[in-house]
Amino acid sequence: MGGKYLTLSEFNLEGQFLGFGGDSSAGSKYLRLAIASGEVQLKLPKQLRGYLGVNLQPGELLRVFGLSKLNTHNGKIKFKVYGVKPLGVCPNQKNPQQAKAKILVCQKSGCRKRGGKGLLSELEKILCDRGLQDKVTIEETGCLKCCSSAPNCILQLGQKEFKKVHPEAIASLLENHL
Repeated sequence: MGGKYLTLSEFNLEGQFLGFGGDSSAGSKYLRLAIASGEVQLKLPKQLRGYLGVNLQPGELLRVFGLSKLNTHNGKIKFKVYGVKPLGVCPNQKNPQQAKAKILVCQKSGCRKRGGKGLLSELEKILCDRGLQDKVTIEETGCLKCCSSAPNCILQLGQKEFKKVHPEAIASLLENHL
């Protein structure tokens, strides 16, 4: 049993903290780090999980060190962390919590007949007038299952959704959010 992993070397990585990974029950079992060559997932020891889960913010620069081990059965490398040192926030990183807003506009026949096409063009015009067109994605979708209140659109701001909102109100919500 003990011969499954072969210790390769110590590692010392610097990168940008992306978040935690693992099962939802495990919480912060793995630390996701963006480094120059891509993204790595590093296993955290139990004694660091609780502390880091509370104190780290996405976008923060970290130095992570530990041991890398090779699984001799499948050839994958496993990183086991022994220490994490915060280095500050990445200077070219914008606010990481701020997700791009999305507007879903139904373009099925029922909504189109009841003004869906006009709603889409009005949204584009209002967003362009207020300079928000680069900060918002407008998606033409299929049925949104609210046919009785057509034309339908849904504004998604991060985890929040707003339904049955007038285009002017959408622009105001977006300005407040962004």
